[in-house]
Amino acid sequence: MDIDECWGVVGRTVTYDDAGVTVPERETTVSVHTLNTDGTAGGFSLEVAADGKVTYKLEEENLDPADGADRVDTLANPTTTAPDLTHEPDGEPEAEESGSEVAATEAASSPTACSDGAYATDDLKEYGSYEWYVGDGAMPGGLSQTNAKWAFMDAVNNITESYNDCGYTDQVSAASNYRATTTYEADINANTVCTARDGLSTWDGGNLGTGVVAAACRWSWSMPGVKNDLREADVRFNTTDYRFTDNPTSACTNQYDIRSVATHEAGHVFGLGHVGSGHENLTMYTHSFLCSKKARTLGKGDVLALRSVY
Repeated sequence: MDIDECWGVVGRTVTYDDAGVTVPERETTVSVHTLNTDGTAGGFSLEVAADGKVTYKLEEENLDPADGADRVDTLANPTTTAPDLTHEPDGEPEAEESGSEVAATEAASSPTACSDGAYATDDLKEYGSYEWYVGDGAMPGGLSQTNAKWAFMDAVNNITESYNDCGYTDQVSAASNYRATTTYEADINANTVCTARDGLSTWDGGNLGTGVVAAACRWSWSMPGVKNDLREADVRFNTTDYRFTDNPTSACTNQYDIRSVATHEAGHVFGLGHVGSGHENLTMYTHSFLCSKKARTLGKGDVLALRSVY
C-alpha cells in the first residue's frame, strides 16, 4: 500500500491480535511487543518507507512455538574469549521460588539457561545511548517513583551489562542513561496500541489489554543495509489487571517480579525478540512466570543476541 494512495493513513491505527500501532511518518518503523499471560508471542512491526510503501511483520514470524525453532547461534561457542571461561555454569536449572510451580514444571524439560543458545533479534539498534524517563503515574508493586527508577535501572543495566551466571563477560556496547521523572506517559493506550510518539522514552504503569502483563513500543528510523536506528522506546506495566512485587519470597502468590519483567522489556528496547516454547529458561521467553526472579539473569541465547547486535 502506498501512503499517498490512502488519504489520512498517517495517524490511523492498525491492530493485530489485541495489539496495535499508529501509522508513523515516512522512513519510520513502529513496533509493539507484548508479554502475555498465555505465553504466546504478541506484537508486530509496521514500516513506512521513503516512497510511502507500508509493510508489516508479525512477531510470530520470528519463532515457531510448536517446536521452538527460533533463530539460534550457528557456532558452537561464538565470540567466546578466555575471560568468558573463568566461571563454568553448574548445568543445573535455577531454583524457583515457592509459588512458581508452573515455571519449574515447564523449565525442567527445557535446556538450562546457560546451555540454550536460541535467540531472535529485530531490525533495530540503539546506536548511541538510550535516554529514558520514569512517568508520574502508578508504578508496579506500588513502588514510589524513586524505587521504580532503581528497579527499572537495574533491569536496563542487566541488558547493557550482559548480566549472566554463565561466565560470559560483558562485550556489549549498548548504553543507557536515566534522565529524570516526567509528567509524560508511555505512548501506549489501554488497548495496547502504540500511539503517536512524544519524543521521550518513558517507563510507567497503567492499563493494557486483557492478558497483557507488559508492553514495549519502539520507534526507529530506517537505515538501509544496517539495523534501524532507535529513536524512542516506551514500556508500560499493566498495573490495572495484574499484581507485581520487587521482592518475590516464599509467600509470593499471583505476582510478577518487577525486575524480571523489566529486564525482558529492556531486551526489546535494545532490539531483542521473543523466543518460544522449549526456551523457558531464557529472559526473552514469551512468558514471565509468577513469583520468579529467573528472568533477571540472562541466559546464553540472550547474551548471544546482544553480541550479535552490539
